[in-house]
Amino acid sequence: MNIVICGAGEVGRHAAEVLGAANDNITIIDRDPDKLDLLEEVLDVRVMVGNGVHAEDLREAGCKKADLFIAATSRDEVNLLAASIAKAVGAKRAIARVHHSDYFESKGINYAEHLGIDHLVCPEHTTAVAIAQTLRNPGALAVEHFARGKIEMQQFQVSDNASAVGKPLMEVTLPKGVRLAAIEREKKAFIPDAQTVIQPGDVATLVGDVTTFEAGRKLFHTEATRRKRVMLVGGSTLAVWLCRALHKHNIAIRLFEADAKRADELAGKLGWVTVIRVDPTDTSIYEEERIDQADAFVAVSDDDEQNILSAARAKTMGVRNAVAVLQRPTYLHLLEHIGIDHSFSPRVTAVTQIQHLIDESSVRHLASLAIGVADVFEVRVPEKGSEVVDKPLREIEFPPRTIVAAIQRGEDVHVPNATDTIEAGDTAVIIAPAGTAKQIQELFGIK
Repeated sequence: MNIVICGAGEVGRHAAEVLGAANDNITIIDRDPDKLDLLEEVLDVRVMVGNGVHAEDLREAGCKKADLFIAATSRDEVNLLAASIAKAVGAKRAIARVHHSDYFESKGINYAEHLGIDHLVCPEHTTAVAIAQTLRNPGALAVEHFARGKIEMQQFQVSDNASAVGKPLMEVTLPKGVRLAAIEREKKAFIPDAQTVIQPGDVATLVGDVTTFEAGRKLFHTEATRRKRVMLVGGSTLAVWLCRALHKHNIAIRLFEADAKRADELAGKLGWVTVIRVDPTDTSIYEEERIDQADAFVAVSDDDEQNILSAARAKTMGVRNAVAVLQRPTYLHLLEHIGIDHSFSPRVTAVTQIQHLIDESSVRHLASLAIGVADVFEVRVPEKGSEVVDKPLREIEFPPRTIVAAIQRGEDVHVPNATDTIEAGDTAVIIAPAGTAKQIQELFGIK
């Protein structure tokens, strides 16, 4: 595979390391010769000093015969323009990394479609979704890479007095876009059917659209959710994404930012967040804010060392859950040894997203809900030869107790109902009994 990467920063470097390990031919183009010299010393890649928005430079870098072009500089506009020009020059596929929500969420216009770019990657958004899911429910099953955070999947115990208790599932009116995927009872897991009677103490796995998920959860779990307290340090772009991901989830957020201008900007932009202008290295503020009573402390500044020190200090001061975000993944493996509960790297996230986007496998195993009981698959529906295309789901002969948990069509992701159809080119998340992978492949016309 011939790959051209524009940008020799952390994302470009990590992408070259990971993709180069698969024996891909990598060319990195950047305007800074010093950065390229450093990369050439440690990686088996071709480097070229050039401008990623100049067509001639991209041709010289090999875009005409490139299977993939990745625009990974620190500037959104450069990445969008470079990826668009690379496609025009001849690259088969182009991916652009962006930071700003206007581009990623296609506000006003679908930028990727307009510029002919195959995919936009926003590592800050994906990282924020992953952190938010960890904070909201540490037992959550992550599906954010597939669904851009639009689908929630959780495991929880059924309450004794829940309205669904004692009823067969067919009599439980689930909100639109919510499905009961699995039940564990007396240490044995199974996929329920319409006749399954819900019992107190069952461990339920629920999947659904984020907008209706909580309403579905209340049918099985009645204990009131205590309002959580989360402290954030650093007014970075990632902090904004994280505040948005936590919004409307019964979480009180206090954000500490030292720069007065940035603090004012964040206060105006994030009306549901308490923004406090303070030096985050002054730990006395944490005592004043009763950090020992906080549910989580997340260090999300753009300074890795400050994030590590802040999170470690917060943990020693009694916070329940300390999280550090690192732009460079060098120290990730060390953090658990100093008491930090979770660590995330947007750079690693970006490359993981890219790997997922270029993976041409038609069927991917995402997870097991219970070993030997149920598996979660991602299926890319082929353009031809599939029996399931354009049929209502209720008319498709899936293996018994199979659930279509989500369908992605373009930028839309939703949990379908029985009357919905699957179209050619869709991507579907299927929860099916263990051992049915071959049947799923045959049903979708995948060889």
